Amino acid sequence: MSFEERIDIHGHFLPPFYRDACEKSGHGKPDGMPAVPEWSVESQLALMKELSISKSILSISSPGTYLIEGDAMAARKLTRQCNDYASNITSQYPAALGFWASLPLPDVEGALEEISYIFDVLNADGITLDTNHHGTYLGDSSLDRVFDELNRRHAKIFIHPTTPCMQSCHGYGLTPAVTLSQFPNPMFEFMFDTARAVINLFYSGTVARCPNITFIIPHAGGALPPMIERFTSFSSIIGGDKSLTSQVVKDAFAKQFYFDLAGFPFPDQIWGLLRYIGIDRLLYGSDYPYTPSGAVIKLAEVMTVEMGRIWNEDDRRAVLVGNAERLLGIKNS
Repeated sequence: MSFEERIDIHGHFLPPFYRDACEKSGHGKPDGMPAVPEWSVESQLALMKELSISKSILSISSPGTYLIEGDAMAARKLTRQCNDYASNITSQYPAALGFWASLPLPDVEGALEEISYIFDVLNADGITLDTNHHGTYLGDSSLDRVFDELNRRHAKIFIHPTTPCMQSCHGYGLTPAVTLSQFPNPMFEFMFDTARAVINLFYSGTVARCPNITFIIPHAGGALPPMIERFTSFSSIIGGDKSLTSQVVKDAFAKQFYFDLAGFPFPDQIWGLLRYIGIDRLLYGSDYPYTPSGAVIKLAEVMTVEMGRIWNEDDRRAVLVGNAERLLGIKNS
């Protein structure tokens, strides 16, 4: 099958030093997956050629760059290494590659320092954040200064799911909040943690307080769409923020949010999301290499068939290329 041109805003890079750091810190099987996947610039470019991907925006995936709870200095060092590496490879292939830079959260001071470096020196496309950072969920008040600075800089934030986490009831630090640990967390826990993070961003007022931030939500919103009416209505019922309605969420989606189509949005999941957004808010994502190249190609084939059934050529072009060009400030060819 031949593929239409596309821009991939959800891909990942794994430099050798990052792989080593994951394995040494106990993340050799991240989020319950079998192993840290293989990756190289060459394999990235080869997949792009096969799928007609004209540009890929790469990021560090879960578990991020703060690998050892309590070791902020190691996190700052690894974060800087990853961001410098990404800047180097994208400077070698500026037309083909871009990147979402990492932050060493929940280390707020380290994150604020890195934000200056990212935007003033590296000129990254934006920032990647995990849905939670060692149990600190997006929207937590401890992160207000980070979000305020990102708002000041009109930042684009690519949010990526990770293993849900919670404080131990016995006071022994953090523990994964996973009840069905026999399954890898990306199978379904990632979808729920995406919903948790976005709901918290709305409930905390972060979205409303930071109108200059653009949020990119992965996997067609995960488990979020069917929960929107519930969490907004529940807020009013229990005496919460009565101004937070499903229409407010829909309006914010139209102004501040994009959703990528990595994973399995077709043939069914996409319809729940389309009740809340227009196709101008959709983006293509591969999730390579955490989704292996063969699976990426199979998913692209399904997407091609399903998109052909519901959208015309102009709409498909917008989803695959045009929306990302607008988001990234790429001039139309």
